[in-house]
Amino acid sequence: MSHERRDANATQELAGRYWGRFAPSYNRDGEYVVGQAILDLIVGRLSAEGPWGETVEFGCGTGFFTRAIAPKATHVFATDLSDEMLVVARKELRAFSNVTIRKADCADSGFADAQFDSVLMANLLHVLAEPDRCLQESHRVLRVGGSLVAVDLTAYGMGPCDAVRLGLRYMRRWGLPPRRGQDAMTPDALAGLARSAGFEVEAVDLLEAGSNALYMRGRKCAKPRSM
Repeated sequence: MSHERRDANATQELAGRYWGRFAPSYNRDGEYVVGQAILDLIVGRLSAEGPWGETVEFGCGTGFFTRAIAPKATHVFATDLSDEMLVVARKELRAFSNVTIRKADCADSGFADAQFDSVLMANLLHVLAEPDRCLQESHRVLRVGGSLVAVDLTAYGMGPCDAVRLGLRYMRRWGLPPRRGQDAMTPDALAGLARSAGFEVEAVDLLEAGSNALYMRGRKCAKPRSM
């Protein structure tokens, strides 16, 4: 294993421990930091998608967004690296018989090739040191024609004062974050990451409701025929 890969894995484990500390109050704290309006907007968009079919969610956290997709999914594997987050997710999602909680690495999940119809990742890519690995893994586990939905909160498009206030709320609740990826993921950057992993990007929308989020839909297409 290269030094760079070991460093990325160590960073990811550190991030898991960092967020795990806040698992019991994560939903409440998240509402304070980003506001209920943007969370409702994301949930509304996710609820309007579907059918999801056989789905894996990478970085499910406490299962907040899992609840939005479970009613239209055949089955959901809700995965995360944080044991503490998964404890909360099991409680939050106990009413859904079609949801399985599992600890898994989004870059090396252990699922079979072409196992799923859909992949969801919410507020994950921008905190990863190597988001490309997660997207490559998502592409691997999707069937041809399967869909990727990636949602990331972002400071992109926010005014300077609003961004500063957001940062202050974050610090009050969660303190100094671990070393990570991009705080202000842009539509072009998100789309570029997905295309590099082999996805056809169908749309990247900027959701604005006090705080901002990017909402991307992509699809795994059949490989082009060799000439």
